[in-house]
Amino acid sequence: MSYWVRPTTADVGIRAFGTNQNDLLREITIGMQSILLAGNQDINSLTRKVARWEVSHEGDSDILIVKWLDEVLYRSEVHDEFLLDCRPMIRDGIIEAQVSYVAKEKVQLEVEIKAVTTHEFAFREVEANETIHSEWIEVPSFDGPGWFGDVVFDI
Repeated sequence: MSYWVRPTTADVGIRAFGTNQNDLLREITIGMQSILLAGNQDINSLTRKVARWEVSHEGDSDILIVKWLDEVLYRSEVHDEFLLDCRPMIRDGIIEAQVSYVAKEKVQLEVEIKAVTTHEFAFREVEANETIHSEWIEVPSFDGPGWFGDVVFDI
């Protein structure tokens, strides 16, 4: 696990670290899904389906990341496909991902995320010898090289 739920004033946030941008996106996505789940569920015992999901956006790469997270929430709400794992690939304004998911009815949810926000959003590379300091006791600092991200969700 390379993500931590972090405090915000009114909502909930995630700080995540990854070795590259694809790894970081996976950590943020899995972290977002973990916020939704009620505790003490054995999700590893559930039979999963697999698929390929894709989103695209020309221009701002931060908006592309937000669109991906929105798509994951949308598929859960509209198509009852609750993502459990993914292997995303970011390239040229597209995110393609191999995903494993279960029917939403198979998991017990604790909260609902209404929206992915751009408030305090970060998704960037961390250079060698650069440190991302944490202002929260429950979230560690991170020394580069690698990637880090912050996302706040409206609940």
